[in-house]
Amino acid sequence: MNYEKLFGQAVAAVKDEGRYRVFANLERLAGEFPFARNHGPGPEKVTVWCSNDYLGQGQNEDVIAAGKSALEAMGAGAGGTRNISGTHHLLIELEQELADLHGKESALVFTSGYVSNAATLSTLAKLMPNCVIFSDELNHASMIDGIRQSGAQKKIFRHNDLENLELLLQQTPFGVPKLIAFESVYSMDGDISPIAGICDLADKYNAMTYLDEVHAVGLYGPRGGGISEREQLAERLTVIEGTLAKAFGCLGGYIAGSTDLVDTIRSHAPGFIFTTSLPPVVAAAALASVRLLKERDDLRLAHQQRAVRLKMLLDQAGLPVMPSVTHIVPLLVGCPRRAKDITDYLMEEQGIYVQPINFPTVPRGTERLRLTPTPFHDDRLMARLVTALADAFERFPPLERQAA
Repeated sequence: MNYEKLFGQAVAAVKDEGRYRVFANLERLAGEFPFARNHGPGPEKVTVWCSNDYLGQGQNEDVIAAGKSALEAMGAGAGGTRNISGTHHLLIELEQELADLHGKESALVFTSGYVSNAATLSTLAKLMPNCVIFSDELNHASMIDGIRQSGAQKKIFRHNDLENLELLLQQTPFGVPKLIAFESVYSMDGDISPIAGICDLADKYNAMTYLDEVHAVGLYGPRGGGISEREQLAERLTVIEGTLAKAFGCLGGYIAGSTDLVDTIRSHAPGFIFTTSLPPVVAAAALASVRLLKERDDLRLAHQQRAVRLKMLLDQAGLPVMPSVTHIVPLLVGCPRRAKDITDYLMEEQGIYVQPINFPTVPRGTERLRLTPTPFHDDRLMARLVTALADAFERFPPLERQAA
């Protein structure tokens, strides 16, 4: 077999569909968020409109200072896995802070949100004989991966559809172990799950609940505990999973739950056991960020206000804003080639960086631009973005209009 030919064909297939991903070569500028230095085509300095650093915490002076102090005091690396020399004091403090954030007995930090989802879901289901997992159809790839790795029977329920979920639960014997896996904020559409309703069904049918809060932690609730904190539902959830890489501006994932559940994952999950732990610099920065955001409801409020204003401006400009009740602002494009044309133009001609979102992240035909305004995107930047978008959507009309 010609292996290189096979690899080339795999890449060519993606390019032929117009969804080949080109990474923006950027250099984040400390203290200048949301601006970045551009090392690719276009202006030297660009405005970033698609970052998951929703509150600019990756640029926060106190967060940077905490990481710098840990780096100088403890060195660059963690020195090993958590089981072999890699458990340092900052990680213990971070886990305690995260458990407190969600009102849980314990927490466990992983190297990423992807790993925390995949490792926890796969391990939980494997440890429960004949477990059936009920998964929302729009769950993140990391959750799908964990469910697949578990080997457990899975039943996919329609997105946020309580009636469909209950029907599937009714078809499963009451005594069989069950786990309902879902997200709070779905990051590509910006909608929110019916957490209370899912918890009610879990109670009724003897099921555990697993909530992914990665796009909500730090952003919702009086202390940033996510949608479950905002709706006072955290105590009803078996597992809450979150990330340190979005609103907290750092790196890593985590779960929070009961002492026994967390200890079970710590003791059995290969994705935790055999991975080098987060280095002190990251743990220190994340710890500082979590502590800061517990006290910064004003920042959360400003963030929501910015999202509301951007949606209004886009709508007034006649741009195709998709419905969203959260900080996610999606613009429907509907074609991968058109999405790339628009974003290339924005970057190279306008100095505005927005990444096109294509299949498999979203279904084919729903390709979009995903805008993430922050408290640091002021009215001037918003006005400039809307003007540039209106121009780009006119320059690159839908393919059917081009053909006509």
